[in-house]
Amino acid sequence: MYSTFHRTSSKRQQGFTLIELIAGIVVLTISLAVVSTLIAPAEEKSADNVLQIKASELGQSLMSDITSRAFDHNSDMTGGLVRCGETGAPACSTTLGPEAGELMRSQFNDVDDFDGFTEQVNSTDDALHSGYSEFQINVSVIYAGSDLDLTNNLAKRITVTVTTPLGTNIEFTSHKANF
Repeated sequence: MYSTFHRTSSKRQQGFTLIELIAGIVVLTISLAVVSTLIAPAEEKSADNVLQIKASELGQSLMSDITSRAFDHNSDMTGGLVRCGETGAPACSTTLGPEAGELMRSQFNDVDDFDGFTEQVNSTDDALHSGYSEFQINVSVIYAGSDLDLTNNLAKRITVTVTTPLGTNIEFTSHKANF
């Protein structure tokens, strides 16, 4: 009789019960949920760093292009021998933005032509690389001589804002003076 009892009790100890399996699955599910909520923000943050670098490259490139242009449409475009507003030179334009006929970036000849610029094209009016398709560009140009202790119309502040696909704004600001 002892050997029969011993055999049946050892059969009951082999394996897991349904309740133990369900409890294990619940514990595993909860632990995976906690781990994934810790990993997801870190992954997004590391992706945002890469996007910020790309936005910086795009913004710096655009800012370099803009600041290489003349101060004003009525200024000398070939080396600054004639500055608008000087004696004998035409007055500086009072309206910011592209002049009539300047429809594309390659036609812009002074910094304020970029005011309101949002297009995703390079300096030859070709589309930007597809890796930048979800970035947003916004350029603002205002008279801001007072920023530099000058008469207001002697300097323009150029602000280039590039927004990453995750919504991070990277802003660049520079001044172009009528010198």
